Amino acid sequence: MNLTLTQRLSLVFALLLLVCSGTSVWMQLRANRMHEQEVVQGLSRDLAESIARDTQLTDADGLMPDAIRGLFSQLMVVNPSVEVYLLEPDGRIAGHAAPEGRLRRDRVDLAPVHRFLAGGMLPILGDDPRSADGLKVFSAAPLRVAGRDVGFIYVVLLGEAHDLLAARGSAGVVLRTALWSIGLVALLCLAAGLVAFTLITRPLRRLTEAVRRFDIHGAPPAPPTAAPVASSRSRDEIAVLDSAFRQMIARIGEQWAVLARQDQERRELIANVSHDLRTPLSSLHGYLETLLLKDAVLDAADRRRYLGIALDQSRSVGALAQSLFELARLEYGFVQPAPEPFSMTDLVQDVFQKFALRAESRHVAMTAAFPPHLPSAYADLGMIERVLSNLLDNALRHAPEGGRIEVGIMPRDDGLDVTVSDNGPGIPEELREGLFQRPFTVGGARRDGGLGLRIVHRILELHGRRIALEEMRGMGASFRFSVPAARERRASNR
Repeated sequence: MNLTLTQRLSLVFALLLLVCSGTSVWMQLRANRMHEQEVVQGLSRDLAESIARDTQLTDADGLMPDAIRGLFSQLMVVNPSVEVYLLEPDGRIAGHAAPEGRLRRDRVDLAPVHRFLAGGMLPILGDDPRSADGLKVFSAAPLRVAGRDVGFIYVVLLGEAHDLLAARGSAGVVLRTALWSIGLVALLCLAAGLVAFTLITRPLRRLTEAVRRFDIHGAPPAPPTAAPVASSRSRDEIAVLDSAFRQMIARIGEQWAVLARQDQERRELIANVSHDLRTPLSSLHGYLETLLLKDAVLDAADRRRYLGIALDQSRSVGALAQSLFELARLEYGFVQPAPEPFSMTDLVQDVFQKFALRAESRHVAMTAAFPPHLPSAYADLGMIERVLSNLLDNALRHAPEGGRIEVGIMPRDDGLDVTVSDNGPGIPEELREGLFQRPFTVGGARRDGGLGLRIVHRILELHGRRIALEEMRGMGASFRFSVPAARERRASNR
């Protein structure tokens, strides 16, 4: 059946209510019946004893079975529902006034009789001689002759006449009254239950509708509307589920924004790398084409100059391709740092020597400042060298003619702080957001923010460190990063 949760709950509730109502009717009728039996037996408890005392039912030889018929006729006038029997000491029926063929038993179980005579709790049901398996309330008294027990007088208090009268209408009235009362209560409970289920499942229906509207493959999810946030200790499972769904929507929205930003950055990177590749490739192609077309008219000096320019452009393309390959390896986890202790000051001097000729050609002064007795760094030597090389390359590219580049090293509690600064134009405020994730240009010249700084950022991330752009008086751009010190490793080993 294609039913909603509310409809299924209502159907199950209605079935349970029907079963409970039927059980209640049966129990009520049974309770009324037992109450009636208890009242009748309590009121007639001494009836058999009175009959035994006031009526001649025995003689010197024992029981007088024929005396029962006359007694039965007298009792029928007073109470038509009673039936009187004489029982022998073993329970055998010795005398009765039942019509011919109406007696279904010839013996009565005496256990209930003894319990009745002992004053047991009422009602006590005994065998009905006119039924093969029926039980009725009764009154009983022992019969004695010359001090010895000769049998019992056994009086069924609600006999066949009572059963016939009850079957004709009295019980029907009680049953109809019970059914009407239970039915009315059940109807009211069903209405109240349906209203309660509707109210209880309303938040679940709202949540279901929100989940149905949510499409992860469509537009980015809208931020969830304001709603009370369920406490972590809340016992309302629907409220907790609604809160978890809203948190999930918010989280997916954040991740969607991150993915959109990363996709935009990827597009910008591809566009800028394509531009950077197109320029040297076009130049390389142009000079090679010139060499091919004018080979006969070019002298040796021009040919060498053209070849030198083409070779420089080829190196630029190779360096850019190498940077792309290195960035891909870093970002996809193909390269992991292999830390080792080394001297940070020696590494700075080595990198300075790599850029010495280039700095000298532009009359740029490179200086390093650090206190004596610096602790050794503990990192991947090749990666940190690449970090310094990229930062110095950027600094040389943007430092003015006759400018200066400063490298500072200072010990900190968690390692060594390294600062690389130049007195170039610096980086405008509007370009600083996402500085290490997206390309940018300064004064029309690229600061290699598309690859160089991304590589630096990723290398330091792999070391658990970060790079930041700082303000320094008299300087343009200043980049500060830190590397772990060797003493950290010794402390962790201890």
